[in-house]
Amino acid sequence: MPDQRYDALLFLSFGGPETHGDVIPFLENVLRGRNVPRERMLEVAEHYYHFDGKSPINDQCREMIAELKEEFGANGVNLPIYWGNRNWHPMVNDTVRQMVDDGVKRALVYVTSAFSSYSGCRQYREDMAAAIESVQGALELEKIPSYFDHPGFISTMVERVEEGLAALPGAGVVYTAHSIPVSMAATSPYVGQLTYAAGKVNEALGLGEVKLLYQSRSGPPTQPWLEPDICDYIRSTEAKKLIVVPIGFLSDHMEVMYDLDTEAAEAAAERGIEFFRAKTVGVHPHFVRAVREMVQDALANGITPICKVDCCQPARRPGGPPQLVRPA
Repeated sequence: MPDQRYDALLFLSFGGPETHGDVIPFLENVLRGRNVPRERMLEVAEHYYHFDGKSPINDQCREMIAELKEEFGANGVNLPIYWGNRNWHPMVNDTVRQMVDDGVKRALVYVTSAFSSYSGCRQYREDMAAAIESVQGALELEKIPSYFDHPGFISTMVERVEEGLAALPGAGVVYTAHSIPVSMAATSPYVGQLTYAAGKVNEALGLGEVKLLYQSRSGPPTQPWLEPDICDYIRSTEAKKLIVVPIGFLSDHMEVMYDLDTEAAEAAAERGIEFFRAKTVGVHPHFVRAVREMVQDALANGITPICKVDCCQPARRPGGPPQLVRPA
């Protein structure tokens, strides 16, 4: 291994099914230990069946890893990249076991989530701890902190919004992110980070006040979640043209393709609203470079933990146990 602070990068993501037969086992992984009615799980499964059971997220991870390898090679970053997922193959425990077999002792971890919440940060750290325990602590893992404010992320989103404005001049611009329970939002900087990032994009483009919406709610009706919902907004807005910017997501995966490209687009069509969904950062060169810069900074300076001990706790229902979030 190279003589440096870390000897590998773990690319850690959510995972998704790749065939029709994967869908139910995948959702059972996501919902394990949760009191979610099977009827609701089958309802969500239909979102995947709408696309023949294949989520695009794994292919998007493969594409990003390929771009990072090229970016690393062009900039002298001598670091092998391993890939593990939380909920579908390659599973993170299997990946960590492979890393140990390969002699990795200390690895940097890049998570495909730019914003801090339980499901976007702490739960990944819990996954890392469980993976280390599965190999009896033979490996150290250190997570790159949330990067919602990295200039490369912001500049990429500026270009994505510019693309929308070029395609739909004069349209209103709204931002959207995954909704989470209000009790979860109260223990994390999630809303503030989203507002900051969207504000920086608007500032760069002279767009004024941020309009932040939410999508992909999955909790019971009795539990308060962040609002307003994107489809509710579309059904009530007076706007005739609308650019929806999924700033809370890094790739055009299922929640973008179904919840925005299908449901939100249909809601807009019903009201005669011209609709444009901006791209996520994906593998835009600015963003690929940003990840490489974060890795190089960690190689040079190490990781300075920024999370408070009690930060980003799971959601709680009044009088009940913690409730975890899953994607729609």
